Formats: sequence, C-alpha cells, structure tokens
Amino acid sequence: MPVFYAPNVHSEVHQLDETESKHCIRVLRLKKGDEISLVDGVGGFYTAEIIEDDQRKCVVAIKDKRIEDSGRNFYLHIALSPPKNIKRFEWFLEKAVEIGVDEITPLICKRSERDSVNLERAETIIITAMKQSMKAIKPAINDVTDFKSFLEGTNEIASKKVDLMIGYIGETEKNLIQDAYTKGNGAVVLIGPTGDFTEEEIRMANDFNYKTITMGENVLRTETAGVVACSLLNFINS
Repeated sequence: MPVFYAPNVHSEVHQLDETESKHCIRVLRLKKGDEISLVDGVGGFYTAEIIEDDQRKCVVAIKDKRIEDSGRNFYLHIALSPPKNIKRFEWFLEKAVEIGVDEITPLICKRSERDSVNLERAETIIITAMKQSMKAIKPAINDVTDFKSFLEGTNEIASKKVDLMIGYIGETEKNLIQDAYTKGNGAVVLIGPTGDFTEEEIRMANDFNYKTITMGENVLRTETAGVVACSLLNFINS
C-alpha cells in the first residue's frame, strides 16, 4: 500500500499537501476509493481511503490509526561534516534513516569542504526514506552547526546514559566504536571531513568528554563512516 507523509492529522478527514497530492493522484494514478497509508512523523501510522482525488488537494478519510514504536531502545544523534559532493551527504541521510537514526546535524569543522546544506532538500530526502522504509517517526535534521558550538551544546547531556564519541583516523589512542559504547545508552557520534578532524579539535572534544573512536582498520569516506557508525550501534542494540 502506498505511503504518504501527513503531519498534523487531527481529524477523521485529512487533506494531503500539494506535493503528496500530486504524487498520489498524478504520479501513482490513485483514485477515489483507493486505500493508502499515512505516516505523521511522530509515530502515527494510518490507513485511509481517498474521498477526493484532486492532484492539488487530495482528501482522505482516516479508517484506522496505530502508534508505532521506533523499535529501537536508544537515541542516536550523528553529526557529520558534509562532503564537497553534496550527493554523498544526501546518500548518508537516506541510508541513516533507513537503518535507524533520531537526529542528524551537518557539522562544520576546520577542514570541512562545505559550509552549507540545503535543509529543505535534506528534509525531503529524510521524508522519502522514512516512507520507503515504512517508518512513522521522522528523524530531525538540524541547522548547520560549527564544531565548537556543537560541543558546547552537547556538554549539558554528557552523562552515564549518553556516550559521546568522535571518529578519528589520526595517530592517537582510540577504541573501536563497539568497545567505547555501552549497550542501551544514547549515543552522539561526530564524523569529520575528508581531511579528518585536526588534533586541536580532538583535544577540544576530549575536554568535553568525547571518547576518540575508530570504525576499524580501513579508512572510510565521511558518509560511509556515518553509515557504518549508524549500523554498528543499531546492531549492538538489536
């Protein structure tokens, strides 16, 4: 059954926005009487029937609702420095949502190749991946944030229930991510740019209680490291 994004469902009759209406009626050629699924991004999963097949304002009647648990028992926030090729960052967004992530922050570091991200497009990619993977909870995409400000923002959540980790390929003492992380805890993982974090950034992160970690012996692209971190943490908690 086709899935559509429908935030703010508050009644038994709901109108899809223009983008979803066009996809439903014009692209998929659905019509009055057809059943579809809706997700509201905050855990609501709905079965609905099309009662007005207008490609600009498709109207549906809600037939059933259930609340979906994310199926995950921990909170995952990945802050990643966007690669120069934005398509790689968009690929990371898609895969991270499919695997399971709660929050993503584009992180600007000393060696970052890009200092901006089209957040509207990022949001669209996240919604598409959420629908594709049949999830009803939409991960948050935050504003682009500089490295120091991000550390200062997470300083308040440092506790025994949240593991703060920063990936690094440079020469320093570090642990595998699976050794640095405690199963069941929340996790904040920082992934640096192609040129890696600077030694100064690593020292700064350590001062804010971040553990220096590695994903293994292989040197990974930024976006690949983000997906691997996401996969490993979900696997550990599965």
